Amino acid sequence: MKNISGLYPVLIILISLFSCKAPEYLPDSSEPAQEKNGFELVWAEEFNEGNKPIPKSWSYEYGFIRNEELQWYQDDNARIKNGVLIIEGKREEIKNPNYDKGSSDWRKNRKYANYSSSSINTRGKKEFQYGIIEVRARINTARGNWPAIWTLGVEKPWPANGEVDIMEYYMVNNEPHILANAAWKGSEEYVNWDSEKIPFGHFLDKDPKWTEKFHIWKMQWTEEYIRLYLDDELLNEIDLGKTTNPDGFNPFHQPHYILLNLALGSNGGNPSTTEFPQYYEVDYVRVYQKK
Repeated sequence: MKNISGLYPVLIILISLFSCKAPEYLPDSSEPAQEKNGFELVWAEEFNEGNKPIPKSWSYEYGFIRNEELQWYQDDNARIKNGVLIIEGKREEIKNPNYDKGSSDWRKNRKYANYSSSSINTRGKKEFQYGIIEVRARINTARGNWPAIWTLGVEKPWPANGEVDIMEYYMVNNEPHILANAAWKGSEEYVNWDSEKIPFGHFLDKDPKWTEKFHIWKMQWTEEYIRLYLDDELLNEIDLGKTTNPDGFNPFHQPHYILLNLALGSNGGNPSTTEFPQYYEVDYVRVYQKK
């Protein structure tokens, strides 16, 4: 029998290639955007070009922004690699240039930020009214992480402009949840929420390897409703006949822009014992509208 011991390394490589993970594990989907029945693709961000989000579509937030979160937002923490947007959460000390020891504003009375991350959005560059927004992403579920895919209306201040949370992951009563929400203005200072909070265990029960995989979040938006899906499972349906602000303005009957961000702390929980860096990965953002 011919001695084939010298072929063992080659055989091992071939076996590893043919036993690679299923497509849902891959960081970059090889499938091009396909038109949907009755809908055409009007915009797609595949994150396949360059090493940063392209300026003609995306802007950054900077500093301490909202919810008394721990991270300092900056552009350094967003990059593109292998066809994927990577938003990186870091544990690092950043001096707050707006520091004011005597201020009652949490954005000013913190001398330093102890964490950093990125938040990008399409405001003033890519805005949409009605259709389907689809995002393929992989989230990290370590304590302290608060990743989100969301939209905001272009007119009026929050919450009168309307907010749609296509995806949020954070702690509810100290337990991890996936959320699908909409918010608009109520009377006086009250905020109206239509929110669904699904325990994270629901998804792990269906797939113990859920956290290793990329998933597709989808917003289906018409004049009558918004439906929010995760891997084609309907999580929430918002009746837009009931989302009018006190002044008669319906914030979901106007164009919205898209935001992608990784917050740390606040609703995400205390990240002090979490190992950093943390990563939130987005394969693509696609928008379809009726032909």
